[in-house]
Amino acid sequence: MFFDTDFSFGPVFAFVIGVLYIPILLAIARALGLYAIVREREALVFTLFGKVLGTLDEPGIRFPLGYFGAKALLVPFFGKLYRVPTCLRQHYLRDQMVNSEEGTPMGVGIWYEMQVSDPVSYLFSNANPEGSLQANVASSTISTLSNLEMDKMLEDRHQLSRRVRAAVSPLSEHWGYALGSVYIRKVAFTDRQMVDNITDKVVKRLVQVTSAMKQDGDNRVGLIKSETAYKVSQKMAEAAAARPAIVGEALNAIAQQDSEVLNAVMEVMETEQLIASGAQVDVLPVDSEILVQL
Repeated sequence: MFFDTDFSFGPVFAFVIGVLYIPILLAIARALGLYAIVREREALVFTLFGKVLGTLDEPGIRFPLGYFGAKALLVPFFGKLYRVPTCLRQHYLRDQMVNSEEGTPMGVGIWYEMQVSDPVSYLFSNANPEGSLQANVASSTISTLSNLEMDKMLEDRHQLSRRVRAAVSPLSEHWGYALGSVYIRKVAFTDRQMVDNITDKVVKRLVQVTSAMKQDGDNRVGLIKSETAYKVSQKMAEAAAARPAIVGEALNAIAQQDSEVLNAVMEVMETEQLIASGAQVDVLPVDSEILVQL
């Protein structure tokens, strides 16, 4: 085997050293506050000697020296860096107990959105801003919905949601929050016996309505039948009343044309009447006057 004596390991060694030590140097520079990385939907709050030095909220690589001056170099030693997420968050509070005007206990579920608008107020205005905001939303919901009519609680949820949001927004802004949408998603009964009673009433009412609809349908069908029978009988009566006039006109026309034909028609009609009546007919010869007398 032959080796190239002109080959040098210097570039390879430099590359390996760079790959190993550049991340370490960058980490040291970040720890010393020479630069900072601001992520999407995030804010960096710099404090020095217990006071707020400034805030960075634009995503990307930022150099605190360019924003705060030489004081930024003292933050790693005498201050602190806070990372505050500013993304939109959603919460749902279940079974907030309220009483209607009728005294009915009901459970309310309320959904709301929240987002950090002022990172400094979020960090230092309240020790537990999320818990305080949640408690404020719950108390505002209870105070807004309590002693309302049951129908209004079940039907006017959009308007009530706006009232809850209007009551919570001032305090949330003071704590560094921007309150988004607030919506009352669920209003339910908590007393099982009351639920069963309401269910029984609804079932009975449905049965009553169904029976009334069936009876109304039967009445309509009977009315249609009676009206149809009345119209049919009326038309039949009109036809029966018109028959003699038509027959009379036809017989008059025949009589004017030929009296013998009229006599034949009359005999035929008389014969039909006799046959239709079912009467007993005795047929006698022409020369039978003695039998007639007997």
